[in-house]
Parts: sequence; structure tokens; C-alpha cells
Amino acid sequence: MKVEHDEPEGRFFVRFDDGDAELAYTRVGPTVIDIQHTYVPTGARGHGVAEALARAAFDYAHDRGFRIVPTCPFVRRWLVSHPEESKLVDPRYATEVEHRARP
Repeated sequence: MKVEHDEPEGRFFVRFDDGDAELAYTRVGPTVIDIQHTYVPTGARGHGVAEALARAAFDYAHDRGFRIVPTCPFVRRWLVSHPEESKLVDPRYATEVEHRARP
């Protein structure tokens, strides 16, 4: 699976016949991105696409020394099963995110 990055549009995506899977973000500071939305077309669900998009976004942030604000509900849930990535969550949002991620 090839995850592509469209930095000017603020998205990571994977192309499928029935549309793009996408993780959308915005820059909210010089080194902070807010991951706002993840979408996977129905036919591509259940194959780890959203996971691959989240991984690409976190790798991008890590490589550039960025912090993440995980507004997206999928990414907040993903962080619960990937606690090692919580170091990239912007400290101003870390406690709030931790409480929202709990079931």
C-alpha cells in the first residue's frame, strides 16, 4: 500500500478505485499539526489503511520534530494502542486527549 503526502493540501492519502482514503491535517503552529479527520472508502475498510495513514502522519511529525494535536477520533483511539507515539502529542493537549481516548 502506497501512502502519499500532499503537503500543500495537508493530507496523507491512498488511492482506491472508489475514492481516496485520507488523513487530513492543518498546521496550527510552526511545528504543530492538528490531525482532524481520517476517512477510508467502504471497500477498503478492514485492511489496515487507516493505520497506515496514521503511521505516515506520525512518522512525518517525528522526522521533522513536529508535535501533534489529535483531534480526529480514530487517531485518539489509535494512540491508545500505540502509547509510544504519545510523546509526539503536543503537551498542551496530552491530558485532554488521554481522557477523551478512554472508553
